[in-house]
Amino acid sequence: MQPFLGFASYYRNLIRNFAHITSSLYKLCSKDVVFEITKERRDAYERRKHELTNAPVLILPDFELPFKSYIDAACSQGLGAALHQRQIVDVEPREGVICYISRQLKDSEARNGATQTKCLFLVQAPEKLYHYLEGAVFEVYTDCTALKSLLNMQTTNRHMLRWQIAISEYRGNMTIIYKEGKTHGKADGLSRWPQKTATG
Repeated sequence: MQPFLGFASYYRNLIRNFAHITSSLYKLCSKDVVFEITKERRDAYERRKHELTNAPVLILPDFELPFKSYIDAACSQGLGAALHQRQIVDVEPREGVICYISRQLKDSEARNGATQTKCLFLVQAPEKLYHYLEGAVFEVYTDCTALKSLLNMQTTNRHMLRWQIAISEYRGNMTIIYKEGKTHGKADGLSRWPQKTATG
């Protein structure tokens, strides 16, 4: 299992929901877990195999154009972001996906409230995407209204203060835009287990 996960992880930025879906497979590598192939684990394994052998529909970044980052954090489940860009394709302007990022929440992070968890990934997403976003103009879409005022928020919470400092380097280049949860599917699917989707 470890060789397969190592191979699949190399392509994680091309696969939606990677961290959350493979979490059951990573548990099999633990010394304290009985190696048992359940339906959930078999489905996760087959899904990863399918996605590794089917070309994802991604676009190359154009560093002359602004980027869009859709972020979401589902408490106790995971963190996810999708980097998009609007480009001219066959004369028509279209928005396409450049890459996906996602990861599981640590136990300590899962105990945080929704706002703190989403603030965490508002900071971490640009860090993980720095090779795209460094010096670039970009918009961050979130379904958490509190994030819009993170840079100017008056707080004594040490985590929030640290995140304010970390995100301040993007001041002037980054615009935070609120997007209602039910219309925020681009990133929600990355942090929550997909219910009926057939692709990653």
